[in-house]
Amino acid sequence: MQDHVQSTLEGQIERINFRNKDTHFMIAKFRPSDRAGLITVLGHIPEPKPGETLRLNGTWQNHPRFGQQFAVSHFEILLPAGVEEIRRYLSSGLIKGIGPKMAERVLQHFKEETLKVIEQEPERMTQVRGIGPKTARTISAAWQAHHQVRALMAFLQAKGIKPAYAARIYKQYGADALEIVRHDPYRLAADIPRIGFYIADALVRQSDLPVDECERAQACLRHLLEEACDDGHVCVSREDLLERCCSAFQLDYHAVREALDHLAAQGCITLCSRAPDSPVYLAPLYAAENEISRRIRAMLEIPVPPAPMDAGEIMAAVVRRMAIALSEAQLAILESVFHHRCVVITGGPGTGKTTLIRAIAAVFEAAGRNYLLAAPTGRAARRMAEVTGRPAATLHKMLGYNLSEGHFERDQDDPLDTQALIVDEASMVDAVLMGHLIKALPLQANLILVGDVFQLPSVGPGNVLADIIASEAVRTFGLEEIFRQAAQSPIIVNAHKVRQGELPDLAPMAPGDPLMPFTFIEQGSLEEIARTIIELCTHRIPEQLGLDAMRHVQVLTPMHKGTVGTLHLNPLLQAALNPGAAESSSLGGRFHWGDKVMHLRNNYQKEVFNGEIGTICDVDAGEKRLLVEYEGRTVAYDEADLDELALAYAISVHKSQGSEYPVIILPVVTQHYVMLQRNLLYTALTRARDMVILIGSAKAVRVAVQADQPRRRQSWLAWRLCDAVRPPAG
Repeated sequence: MQDHVQSTLEGQIERINFRNKDTHFMIAKFRPSDRAGLITVLGHIPEPKPGETLRLNGTWQNHPRFGQQFAVSHFEILLPAGVEEIRRYLSSGLIKGIGPKMAERVLQHFKEETLKVIEQEPERMTQVRGIGPKTARTISAAWQAHHQVRALMAFLQAKGIKPAYAARIYKQYGADALEIVRHDPYRLAADIPRIGFYIADALVRQSDLPVDECERAQACLRHLLEEACDDGHVCVSREDLLERCCSAFQLDYHAVREALDHLAAQGCITLCSRAPDSPVYLAPLYAAENEISRRIRAMLEIPVPPAPMDAGEIMAAVVRRMAIALSEAQLAILESVFHHRCVVITGGPGTGKTTLIRAIAAVFEAAGRNYLLAAPTGRAARRMAEVTGRPAATLHKMLGYNLSEGHFERDQDDPLDTQALIVDEASMVDAVLMGHLIKALPLQANLILVGDVFQLPSVGPGNVLADIIASEAVRTFGLEEIFRQAAQSPIIVNAHKVRQGELPDLAPMAPGDPLMPFTFIEQGSLEEIARTIIELCTHRIPEQLGLDAMRHVQVLTPMHKGTVGTLHLNPLLQAALNPGAAESSSLGGRFHWGDKVMHLRNNYQKEVFNGEIGTICDVDAGEKRLLVEYEGRTVAYDEADLDELALAYAISVHKSQGSEYPVIILPVVTQHYVMLQRNLLYTALTRARDMVILIGSAKAVRVAVQADQPRRRQSWLAWRLCDAVRPPAG
């Protein structure tokens, strides 16, 4: 058997050694029909079952550890012909609704015609005892689905497209999937974010379909704008967009210009010729940016009513309701806040932002004015409620997101019933969400945005808080003084050093030294750093501090890839912190009972949101279902929902925004050079309440501190807000 030479094998799957249900990758033992013994085969085959007869095309390869293996590039299902082969085939559980007993009854009745009846005449199955019309339809649908996804995969393989995408496409379109990819491939670009465009473009280029240059150029332009949105940009310069589209996809410049105008005429994009650089927006992003600037400027033009109290009454109300006295700086800000329709309060940790939120709320209450407290995430809202002692909601919940129709119930026609709105962690609010929020806020209400502008910007597009501050259209108050109690925290002191461009305390920890509230462990080898993270979580932190690593420790890392990225660290930490996982039931091959997991996107139906961390408390492999506990509330996930979950033993710094953990561990290495930025390091440090452990090199920390030039996000919100001479362009 010669390596990497194309070969064909026919035979049966004996057993499955490994299977990833998300990507359909499997490793199996295969019994060829023309030779004795079993061989190892690996490749993408959906729903492989022992007993199936397959024709495999692929190449032999020699693995240094596992020896000869057959890598499958294409496959074909060979349906069994004899009664015994059909019995084994159906009894394997391949078709939902048919188990061994029912398979036997069906075979007794239809014999060699069994598979033909299931596929072509499913209504005849009601002739079998125990099978009614509903069961017959279920069996037929399961058969069709099973073979449709395989037909789709075979079509994609023939076009040189990764077969792993078949599951995603089939989930999107169901029984129509193959018809759509054959005849309307660019529909994928609009319906399946990120990967849809590449699949569609590859299909068009690899097939004999006639290529409509304008249609292809439209798909390319939309893709580039969506890609820019994923990178945090609200818009793209018109010339940059045209040039990138031509060079990246070898398109004619005139065809691209025509496509741009066509998309604008359709309302998919907005061309803003009066703004600098003539930016191009996806239509919803333009609407959001324009709405923010238009309504804030309208709010600023409405006269502000007199302050609810004078300075003496304000201080008295705060002392009476909070039992604390404010500093002179805090009191000055508190007095000024009520003289402005919109204000921003920004500052680092320990500077009194939370105290000011409580004081503002106390004054509103004393004056009899109603107000709302909100934050962009569930974790941030819960923390806001805990520290203020007053109800706080997520912005999505407050705005009444309608899951079935995909929009917010609250808007200018049904505004929020409030005289004031205080938003915490405002740096996390992206342009789209702020657009919906400002639309639903009465123009006569007070808007108070509180946040740390030096943290990472929002995950979604825009840099709203920073843009509002930069415009100077809205009064901004900066908190600089670190209060005495906070000044005793080495975490807060070092976070402020980083914010100001100074190196934190990097005195290396000597062997045997106890862990300190701010600890730096200098190590050069990536493998050694990974081992140290495991040892800290499994031994040193629990033994020295008495903390449970699963509940109290969070590993943060700048990147997903690499030896100390989330993708590599999570399986290592899973094996170390949940050692029984490998022997317990799993779903998707990676989620086990007791695992620490994170929800990856807002799911309003389940009422669980992007970034929430929970623990798997039950796995039912038979029902293909698992339960996750989120702070006392249990949420169910079916197999189709698993793309909303990820292991959370290690998470990215971006995903930690709005959260607070007793202990954080942060690898800082030069291999993460592209992500090493001052605001990323600062954000990570400010996530810790009691202890920070940095592991890596002083050089990498120095690189991060000195890199104070985060990539500017393309947005014209600041320009719109400060452009008082003429109305916003567009």
